[in-house]
Amino acid sequence: MARALPRPRSPLAAVRRWYEEEMSWPTTGTEPVELLVGPRFDVLEMPADAGRAVLRRLPHTGPVALLRPGRDGNRRFDRPKLLMLIAAGGAEELPEILEWLEWGALAPDLGARGPGERMPAPAVPPYSSAAWAPSSRGFGAREAAGWLRPPRPGRAAENSLPATGIRAGTGDVGGAPDLIRLVSAAATECHRARLLRARNAQSDRADGDQPLAFSNASRMSAGTRPRSLTL
Repeated sequence: MARALPRPRSPLAAVRRWYEEEMSWPTTGTEPVELLVGPRFDVLEMPADAGRAVLRRLPHTGPVALLRPGRDGNRRFDRPKLLMLIAAGGAEELPEILEWLEWGALAPDLGARGPGERMPAPAVPPYSSAAWAPSSRGFGAREAAGWLRPPRPGRAAENSLPATGIRAGTGDVGGAPDLIRLVSAAATECHRARLLRARNAQSDRADGDQPLAFSNASRMSAGTRPRSLTL
């Protein structure tokens, strides 16, 4: 007969326990709880406006979290970010993929977190069947992050993450897209969002009467970058 596990004493302890026991994802011993990046997954990081556009283009991406403005470790940021979980090792591949896609420095807002880094642990998804899992009500108001596309417990959580090579998928029939396709979409949307923010900022300064002048590089927007936009 299985022995009932003791109930964690606090919501934070319950969050840590869910990730460690249900997901087998290592966490920090700090408060608030953070997930260790690298052992099980890496993270693709981008502004939320660009990330939401990626989610509309790719209906199956694997788990995605929204990071609210504030402080994340030693960094402070004013705009929300999207954190997309990718297969372990993907962060190391990102610079090479961007160069191959001919994006290079054109997508400065697209980054990655790999081994040795961490991310805030979002609240336990509401579908959790663990009797000791905390309710999201009353716990998520001050959270640094929340799931937009939550993970599912079990080994499939890692197997469904965007990757390259034999594990790569298409993202069209329930599986996550290959990492190259995801990076291509993310770089495109990061560039579009940056141009739109710059255009809106200049329009505000000029009361909407003066068009924004772009460099040759920044003019590579939708429809003019055939290689990246067709992957």
